[in-house]
Amino acid sequence: MDEAIPRRGPPPNMMPIDFETELASLPLQGALPAGLRGTLVRNGPNPVVPDPRAHWFSGDGMLHAFHIEDGRVGYRNRWVRTGQWALARRTGRNPTVGLKVALPEGEAPIADDGAANTNVIGHAGRMLALEEAHLPMAVDLATLETLGPDDFAGGLQHRVTAHPKTDPRTGELLFFGYGTPESLSSGMSFGVISRAGEVVRREAFEAPYASMVHDFAVSAGHVLFPVMPLTASRERAQSGGPPFAWEPEYGTRVGLMPRGGSTADIVWWRGPACYVFHVMNAWEADGRVFADVMQFDRPPLFPRPDGSPAGDAREPARLVRWQFDLARASREFSQTVLEEIPGEFPRIDERRAGLPYRHGWFAGHAPGADGLLRMQARLVHVDHAAPRPDVFTFEPPDRMSEPVFVPRGADAEEGDGWILATVWRGATNTSDLAVFDARHVAAGPLCIASLPHRVPDGFHGNWFAAGFPR
Repeated sequence: MDEAIPRRGPPPNMMPIDFETELASLPLQGALPAGLRGTLVRNGPNPVVPDPRAHWFSGDGMLHAFHIEDGRVGYRNRWVRTGQWALARRTGRNPTVGLKVALPEGEAPIADDGAANTNVIGHAGRMLALEEAHLPMAVDLATLETLGPDDFAGGLQHRVTAHPKTDPRTGELLFFGYGTPESLSSGMSFGVISRAGEVVRREAFEAPYASMVHDFAVSAGHVLFPVMPLTASRERAQSGGPPFAWEPEYGTRVGLMPRGGSTADIVWWRGPACYVFHVMNAWEADGRVFADVMQFDRPPLFPRPDGSPAGDAREPARLVRWQFDLARASREFSQTVLEEIPGEFPRIDERRAGLPYRHGWFAGHAPGADGLLRMQARLVHVDHAAPRPDVFTFEPPDRMSEPVFVPRGADAEEGDGWILATVWRGATNTSDLAVFDARHVAAGPLCIASLPHRVPDGFHGNWFAAGFPR
């Protein structure tokens, strides 16, 4: 699926690194906040054997951990040791073709445990590396040693999203899967894992059509399943076409399910064709449900069914609010652009997940940036109570990862804490960890910890506070 990589070649920091290392103490500029203690872990595709024909999304997962304690920052990186990783190491060949694994002739079957390359979360004392086509992969936080797939005592049967949602009130983990149980099908699933790690709910349902459903949204009273026309097709893939392709004529459908009901109670709402990889937050008030999303008019990195480009890959996403008026009989939702600065990778203070919220952050385009993979040059803080965003711009060609919020303390006001992000420095081809005051990002980093190498462009990460089982 060579449409995945821009024809002129990937940006320099998309290329993988070929080593694992540990560094006890990184050089610092500025001072680390006294209350910042824990570990930032980031995940992203880093193929052991690069192949320009392979889709970026299919690369072997690599974890990068920055441990902060006693005024120091330590670093460690490790590949997630999946069956795909082991096969590539053994054969010296990249086994991924498009978004699937192809065995070299004569090779024995491998463990079908995926790439584990998209996200990394903590739940019920476990650290889990996630992608959206397989079970979670358990990893030890202290060593980054791969422990193996975790089905939560048999409670998980099929693939699980890379973007589960933790309810801050109950501690439950809500998750979904798409293309279940048959890959590239319209089958979907929904489930809940208790705070203690027991799968207490698991249901199956059919979407209006088969598509790539990367993220979903959860409010206090509803679960939202966005089905958008980046369609999936087993028949198309088997005939040599793209497994996922842009077909805007299908339009957008969003399923609203009451948290107190079941998947049989899903009501499908309609909206214009668009694509969303990531949700900032969802909540409800006055008989309406809201979801703030980073919305593309057309998805980057994917073609039309005939393999031709779906559109200009430089078209950005913007922060858009979806509104569902539950009294509206037509079941059509509205869309309102909230922020004109384009960007991606939205985050919030997770203590407000599913609730009305004020503060959000995302990685924004620099003026004139020319594409999804070259865009992340501004840290954007959106305060919904302020007239304009709070923005810090990195010097070109530097760019940042997804911003991760860390609260100053359990009882701190919403947004009172720090933003952590890795920053690729184009002049030196190295990366830094940058720490910002979350409500004053325009003032610049409070502290920078510098690596002697780079952290390749990746996807998502999370903060593991001191005291998480290590």
